[in-house]
Amino acid sequence: MNDRKGIFITGGASGLGRAIAMRYAAAGWRVCIGDVNDERGADAAEDLAAGSPGALYLRCDVTREDDVQAVAATLQSRWGTIDVVVNNAGVALAGNIEDVAIADWQWILDINLMGVVRGCKVFTSVFKQQGHGHFVNVASMAGLLDVPTMSAYNVSKAGVVSLSETLQHELCDDNIGVSVVCPSFFKTNLTESFRTTDPKLRKTMNKLLEKGRISAEEIADYIFRAVEKKQFHVLPHADGRFLWMLKRYLPRSAYVWLFEHSTRHVRGRAEQAQET
Repeated sequence: MNDRKGIFITGGASGLGRAIAMRYAAAGWRVCIGDVNDERGADAAEDLAAGSPGALYLRCDVTREDDVQAVAATLQSRWGTIDVVVNNAGVALAGNIEDVAIADWQWILDINLMGVVRGCKVFTSVFKQQGHGHFVNVASMAGLLDVPTMSAYNVSKAGVVSLSETLQHELCDDNIGVSVVCPSFFKTNLTESFRTTDPKLRKTMNKLLEKGRISAEEIADYIFRAVEKKQFHVLPHADGRFLWMLKRYLPRSAYVWLFEHSTRHVRGRAEQAQET
């Protein structure tokens, strides 16, 4: 049996997931990516093979617990152990609270939050059985802050943060580590699945992603080093770390005043859309 370490990444066929896969393949790990885009998955697995012979793509819809269970069973059979699981698959949604349909809330929560819950639930049993493991749950600075017109997305990512904090305590006696990743904006394909009640917010999101100062590859390297150090919070963006510090230490009234001024452009676009 190959004694190299193995990692499984949901949403691993593109964006940050693919960058994480490439970073671990370069370090000689066995890599398996899960995704719902079979064409991209096959392409990614082919690219990974140079650094990780036998790299796998397994179709995995994180809204289906059976899919996650099937991946776990396949990897246990092929590898024997699974060392790291990255719950990365996610989508985005924007709009004012009164405009976003409940069906859209259910859609984003089922993927962004419950997808992570399913990954943690299934692989905790695997980790306990083998005596070790590490979860990397990809949230967002949106899970730590409170950007207007993004309530559904914020809630889904805040849930991932809370879940990760809980599991850090719950699993500490089982030799199972947890990291929660909270990046700000960076270039990715998140807008492909982006839903919004306001087309102007789509343009805003595209601009913010394009202006990202840190690449997906750099964030993947942050994650790689964080897992090595068993670090819990992974906050790659300096501006995000600064805003989170302000939220934690300033009185709520002072933080709200600052944040309202810094996000006025977002609220302004939403208000204009309602007037037209």
